[in-house]
Amino acid sequence: MEEFLQENDNLEDGVLFEHYRITVDAGQSAIRIDKFLTNRIENASRSRLQAAADAGNILVNGNSVKPNYKVKPNDDIQIVMDYPRRELKIIAEDIPLNIVYEDDQLIVINKPPGFVVHPGHGNYSGTLVNALAYYFKDLPLFNSEDPRPGLVHRIDKDTSGLMVVAKTELAKNKLAFQFFEKSTERRYQALVWGNLKETEGTITGNIGRSLKNRQVFTVFPEGDFGKHAVTHYKVLKSIGYVNLVECRLETGRTHQIRVHMKYINHTIFNDSNYGGDQILRGTTFSKYRQFVQNCFKVLPRQALHAKTLGFVHPLTGEKLVFNSELPEDMSSVIEKWENYIANRHD
Repeated sequence: MEEFLQENDNLEDGVLFEHYRITVDAGQSAIRIDKFLTNRIENASRSRLQAAADAGNILVNGNSVKPNYKVKPNDDIQIVMDYPRRELKIIAEDIPLNIVYEDDQLIVINKPPGFVVHPGHGNYSGTLVNALAYYFKDLPLFNSEDPRPGLVHRIDKDTSGLMVVAKTELAKNKLAFQFFEKSTERRYQALVWGNLKETEGTITGNIGRSLKNRQVFTVFPEGDFGKHAVTHYKVLKSIGYVNLVECRLETGRTHQIRVHMKYINHTIFNDSNYGGDQILRGTTFSKYRQFVQNCFKVLPRQALHAKTLGFVHPLTGEKLVFNSELPEDMSSVIEKWENYIANRHD
């Protein structure tokens, strides 16, 4: 009996790629693996499977294979590939992009807060994908039939920072595989409520949609639900009732840093989804309450920035690492906290 397992694996909190695992039936005859998989994966053309295999994204018994590999009985096959095309026409829009780096294979951008990455319910225009469709309108990878052209990961609407976008099928497959293997380097900076007891630590806990509120995610400490998630943190600066921390992602689940910081009772400052838009630390003085409310107005989003992004170039094999400055809203609020703490009278 052939075993077929499909998982939606979160790649930097985007369900952008499907992870298939197939155990070949004991009576299977020897045929090319691209033909074998075309008959078993819905909407997967041989050209897409060949591109995935050429990029090393099809593994048999743990080793990458070429499209002409002949499957054998009991082979264990794993596949990582982009989602099938969806019925959503992308409108190219001339939206400015903050480009950090670009070559013929990829582009690295610094996404501002409030910028939705890809079209979805309630956001069918004005997204990063609409901007990319215009900027790359002459490239074959970017067409109106693909709702996620070139995307190999994403960051939340109100999180700022670095993203890499592929410009070719080869780059898309190879970059996607790096995110799948968790070999990319991703460091964030976040302003969180409270003083962490340990200056460095690791948060481990399965993350999944809340059983009470499907709009948010939560940690399932017993591991019965959700997906394995690991976040490493380091305190960079203690500023009275808030800390600036660096978070390094070992996995990439939806809202991972936001959920993990709430789990350890250090919710990200002004994160409305997880209660960070309330005063969680400090005094009861009206002057303090007014100060925090003013900070919320300066930074009307969660205080989270994707500061560092590193990966291996899909063509040259060179390790590339990019860094970005904190956006003005975050740096302004940090400065306000520093001034408040320096001048407070307990």
